Amino acid sequence: MLREVSFQKGIAPQSSGSVLVSFGNTQVLCAASIEEGVPRWMKEQGVTGGWLTAEYSMLPYSTAPRKSRDSTRGKIDGRSTEIQRLIGRSLRAGIDLELLGSRTLWIDCDVLQADGGTRTAAITGASVAVSLACNRLLKEGKLTKSPVVRQIAAVSVGVVSSRVLLDLDYLEDRDAEVDLNLVMTGDLEFIELQASGEESVFGNDQLAEMLDSGRKGISSLIAKQHEILSS
Repeated sequence: MLREVSFQKGIAPQSSGSVLVSFGNTQVLCAASIEEGVPRWMKEQGVTGGWLTAEYSMLPYSTAPRKSRDSTRGKIDGRSTEIQRLIGRSLRAGIDLELLGSRTLWIDCDVLQADGGTRTAAITGASVAVSLACNRLLKEGKLTKSPVVRQIAAVSVGVVSSRVLLDLDYLEDRDAEVDLNLVMTGDLEFIELQASGEESVFGNDQLAEMLDSGRKGISSLIAKQHEILSS
């Protein structure tokens, strides 16, 4: 069963589209900003269309004890790098970059409060922010067709005390024997599947049960995305 999930639009009015997404006590601010032009490597390689890239960070007060800023350490930690690459990959699967045109869509995901599932909440919220930003381009007459071809959502699943649980909070994730992050489309097609045994193993039947639970969670999240986008 999913934790209580909510979306609040327009939380960062200077961006092209933004949403504060909550999965239980986990809160992530996702903002999409549009920049005219594309990265230099695209021009050098003759790649047409636009680009989408993501940045992810946990704000110092999102955890206890306080987490130092990446700027203080002088580099982005490995976990943040992995997550922002995952967010970018996932969202690019939902957008037609040719239709975006020669633009870069920047996605910023800032964790305000962390209680498990920050990467899955970030992907789910960022998908809404992307749709809002593209809708703004349509309203401004800069696009004639939305480049968003599918909604994207993500959820965590785990095995805790031999039970399959959906959308784990921090304590559940800490004690999980098996940890799985699932990224899917609204048509329940896979984008990314990350699964690992935490000093444990899992078989086909347990994996099938986790995937079934994850699909149900994704379906609920997609429905909530459509609800907030149509409101």
